[in-house]
Amino acid sequence: MIQRIYLDNAATTKMDPMVLDAMLPYMQEEYGNASSLHYAGLDNRVVVDRSQAKLANFLGCSKSEVYFTSGATESDNMAIFGVVEAIKSSNKDVDSKLHVITTKIEHDAILEPCHELEKQGVEVTYLLPDKNGMIDVATLKEAIRPETVLVSIMYINNEIGTILPITQFGELISELNKTRETKIYFHTDATQAINFVNCNVADLKVDLLSMSGHKIYGPKGVGAIYIRQNTPFKPLVFGGHQQANIRPGTYNVPGIVGLTAAIDLLGNESKRSQINQSLIELRDCIINRVLTTIDGAILTGGMEERSPNNASFVFDGAEGEDIVLMLSERGIALSTGSACSAGSLDPSHVLLAIGVPSELAHSSLRVSLSKYNTQEEIDIFLTELITAVTKLRSL
Repeated sequence: MIQRIYLDNAATTKMDPMVLDAMLPYMQEEYGNASSLHYAGLDNRVVVDRSQAKLANFLGCSKSEVYFTSGATESDNMAIFGVVEAIKSSNKDVDSKLHVITTKIEHDAILEPCHELEKQGVEVTYLLPDKNGMIDVATLKEAIRPETVLVSIMYINNEIGTILPITQFGELISELNKTRETKIYFHTDATQAINFVNCNVADLKVDLLSMSGHKIYGPKGVGAIYIRQNTPFKPLVFGGHQQANIRPGTYNVPGIVGLTAAIDLLGNESKRSQINQSLIELRDCIINRVLTTIDGAILTGGMEERSPNNASFVFDGAEGEDIVLMLSERGIALSTGSACSAGSLDPSHVLLAIGVPSELAHSSLRVSLSKYNTQEEIDIFLTELITAVTKLRSL
């Protein structure tokens, strides 16, 4: 029987058994609606409040600044549309002058809302990264205008693993806001970052932060958004009074419990650092072996500011989708890039943005590790990868 090896953890992670154990009671015995006034509802409302406090403690914010969502895509849309629509509503005379800044390497959950804003007359600047996917503070500063109202920059890129200098961006925006007539609000999509780097919102100086449960060994279908107090915000959804009307709808109590259980399991900084180091050793093993044994293999993204779990490549002469399918037949799961773009015939917009030629971008492969992966699995994967690339090039 073929051993199954899962190396696509940027797409989703395996739920930790302890997360499932925490969720099960709220799927069976404790099933009340947390908005109901009777004992079954009130018991669940206490659980929701406790979970909200746990997540707030992790993010370093007030409990009232945390809102549960269906995942990072919803949270990202809320951040973009919520802020811009609120500012538009408060000052209808400057609708056409509003300016938003993001980057060319964002997830589609940011890019598509920004494209929609452009249709509505909002100007959007898309910052271009360097060849490693990095954007420096000077590039952001140069793009800021008097009419800029929102900056949205991801924390860790989901395809090439680049860790962007969010703290430096936050410091710049915070300093500029001291003398600006129009405040700039700062959002980061931290979906790929929660596992690996500091996400204390006070340290980052962000006004909004998005996250998702299924990237951190939690359940799918649940996420959260941090919205700093006094940040202008217009809800996207109406029809209930939950969560201060910011994100109404029946509480997904099992999902909320699972999300915060996953946060609890991240542990303190020392524990995360230990796990990160183990991942870095596996990651570097992959990178070194691929670059030294496969001719024409190119690492995408730099080494210095890279997520501990990400190794991404392009292979001249071998289609990325063909590599993925061949390895899948051998029980190995990987991706050519973002799972949300799977099936698209277009090359990765991230790779194009960092200067990878279109034809070569079709040969991309992303390896994303988890705490469950072992050196034995990596050795098997590397052997199979070399065989697959060699075979495809010979065809």
